[in-house]
Amino acid sequence: MYAKGKGIVLNEPSVIALNSRTTEVLAMGHEAWKMIGRTPGYIVAVRPLRQGAITDFDITERMIRLLLKRSGVSRFNRPRVVICVPSAITEVERRAVIEATRRAGAADAQLLEQPMAAAIGSDLPINEPVGNLVIDVGGGTTETALISLGGVVSLEAVRVGSFDIDAAIQTFIRREYGIAVGERTAEEIKVTIGSAWPVAETIKAEVRGRDLMTGLPKTVILSPAEVREAIAEPVGAMVDSVITCLGGAPPELAQDLIVRGLNLVGGGGMLKGLDLRIAEETGIGVHLVEAPLEAVVLGAGRCVESYDELRVMFMGARD
Repeated sequence: MYAKGKGIVLNEPSVIALNSRTTEVLAMGHEAWKMIGRTPGYIVAVRPLRQGAITDFDITERMIRLLLKRSGVSRFNRPRVVICVPSAITEVERRAVIEATRRAGAADAQLLEQPMAAAIGSDLPINEPVGNLVIDVGGGTTETALISLGGVVSLEAVRVGSFDIDAAIQTFIRREYGIAVGERTAEEIKVTIGSAWPVAETIKAEVRGRDLMTGLPKTVILSPAEVREAIAEPVGAMVDSVITCLGGAPPELAQDLIVRGLNLVGGGGMLKGLDLRIAEETGIGVHLVEAPLEAVVLGAGRCVESYDELRVMFMGARD
């Protein structure tokens, strides 16, 4: 969360823990993330946003209300809120985000597409007549946008992201070793030895889970090559979306990209070797921006700080 005049005031996972018997909110953010897969049956730790869209309206509303409260918002100072959303979501999903935010206590809610926000937050010259290509790899979506003169020239979005990589790792371990591992364990494996391109590291990971045959705890050793094989399908879908977006670029802007390169943002963009994989497939240099995790919210914050720029963007989005 970014607050006008303050900067980033909150940076936590979009997870909320509830008591299913009393519907009481027990934890949110980092505290709730630690509970995933470790709670009794009546305590549920959930991500109310999946593939960039709301999966549970009521829980999303409660989470947004808690976020606003943590940032100092009360019933007496209803703020105007700007929310960054994937360009892949439908009009119905957009309305759901706006409605949930207003019910949570916001006086008004406006939506800003993530690729544009990421480009602004990465200090790219989006208002100049040059090509700027942003690859935003999030938890549920991967969006590639070619931006020039303040508008999107070419866009390709797929509902594949970091969560799909985690799920692919879980499926691989279950299929190859007959072991069930949780979502958190899969994410830790991805961060530790996961890669989209062969890397020099030879480190292996010790994975503990439940044997599906005996029901007893079991330990196996995973290599980076095995994890790379496990995540080949979702990573391939991400790379294909980049190639499709490049295919829609006008010749003059395509020429700019060869010189300027491609910009990788988002938490999923931090996967080891993803930049090298995309560069190999496209023949164009790729670099990870300075603050990949915060680029989107920083871009939205800069728009909020400049009302005129924000108004122009919303008018362009409606057009």
